[in-house]
Amino acid sequence: MIVAIDGPAGAGKSTVAKILAKKLGFLYIDTGAMYRALTLKALNNNVSTGNQDAVIALARTVKIELLHNPDGSLTVMLDGADVSMAIRQPRITQVVSDVAKIKEVREILVNMQRECGEKGDCVLDGRDIGTVVFPQAEKKFFIDASREERTRRRFKELRGMGEKIEEAAVAQDLANRDRIDSTRQTSPLRRAPDALYIDTTDLSIEQVVEKMFSLCKKNAE
Repeated sequence: MIVAIDGPAGAGKSTVAKILAKKLGFLYIDTGAMYRALTLKALNNNVSTGNQDAVIALARTVKIELLHNPDGSLTVMLDGADVSMAIRQPRITQVVSDVAKIKEVREILVNMQRECGEKGDCVLDGRDIGTVVFPQAEKKFFIDASREERTRRRFKELRGMGEKIEEAAVAQDLANRDRIDSTRQTSPLRRAPDALYIDTTDLSIEQVVEKMFSLCKKNAE
């Protein structure tokens, strides 16, 4: 079974996807980590994320691996190096949407995602999983939350990582990412017609996961 989870930045997709995958005994594939890894490679090579031809060239040669650990965590490898923490830096978050909107980049990484997903039961989260990557997914969810709540969550996450950032800056970054993700020409963020919409604003992580788990189990019976 393929479980597709889509939604805007800060809605809690990755958090619930990891827990749900572990609860179901499925493989977890963090598609956003792939775009972040490529963005990191671009910045480390002094390639502007606005230079689409250069970014595409990097995408054609990059090696990204998602390694699953016994405790359920994910190790992101970029060209053989562990970049699990590095890809979460604000400098990556601020420009990853510029990389993700490039048509040729999406085509390359979507092929990687499909290869991963075709290996067996899995949970994938991103922006276009249920609409483009796996439109045939047996179960689809669209996870959302108010802009205020998403800002609060992302701010708490970044502060927890030791980042010195103001909440206003986080709010502006989310607004910018929402605009880019929703208006890009290639695979814009949108809810698949058959995806279940879940507003997580007033729900705990446990409540969201339990709801999704029950529906997935019911679908598998």
